[in-house]
Amino acid sequence: MAGKIQFCFKRYEKKYLLMPDQLTKMMAGMEEHMCADQFGRYTICNIYYDTDDYQLIRTSLEKPVYKEKLRMRSYGVPGSEDEVFVELKKKYESVVYKRRTAMKAAEAVSYLHDGVLPEQEDQICREIDWFMHCYHPVPKVYIAYDRMAFAGVEDPELRITFDTNLRWRDRELDLCAGDYGEPLLPSRQILMEIKIPGTAPVWLAHLLSEIGAFPASFSKYGTCYRENIAGMGLSGKSEREVGICA
Repeated sequence: MAGKIQFCFKRYEKKYLLMPDQLTKMMAGMEEHMCADQFGRYTICNIYYDTDDYQLIRTSLEKPVYKEKLRMRSYGVPGSEDEVFVELKKKYESVVYKRRTAMKAAEAVSYLHDGVLPEQEDQICREIDWFMHCYHPVPKVYIAYDRMAFAGVEDPELRITFDTNLRWRDRELDLCAGDYGEPLLPSRQILMEIKIPGTAPVWLAHLLSEIGAFPASFSKYGTCYRENIAGMGLSGKSEREVGICA
């Protein structure tokens, strides 16, 4: 994606699961206060890395004070020479910290899968190196979604995003392989995220109350693991399926 790229974030993130009528009211209510960002509507593709036994996401679902994850992200389906991001995302006492570095897709795969250091190693790469040393993560899940993003007119650091068509797969864990996958949410449900460095403005708090939107504890990777992966044995069958076959 062209334009100014941000590599470090520190902010609060609140998530809401909306239905189409709530989305319509939300869009109308924020029209005077928010504007579409420079990229418009786009697709975000991610590969999440974890240990062989899913230690990172299992720990995250226990809601600890501190948690962290590693992912590779692209905007749209990249070619091997296109830019992707390798990201460390951490959460401590409700504050989200995200640090990422950019490199070509092929270079990112060599880095995370084979330990080949990128040509321009920076401080964030060194943090990723330490994460890799501690956990030895491997690619586990691909998750993609279509996003509309908006930024505050008076406060550009206020961002509101709407994600639809959330989909996942645990095969072909390559960003270059296409953005197909199985549904992660019901087709009518929309994931809204509000991202802000401090407290929400009064108009936004009133709008959320008016449309009946309440914060939801929702993690894309966590939901994918809990609903589609947890309980799957080495055979690829769930515990329930194994019991039926026994």
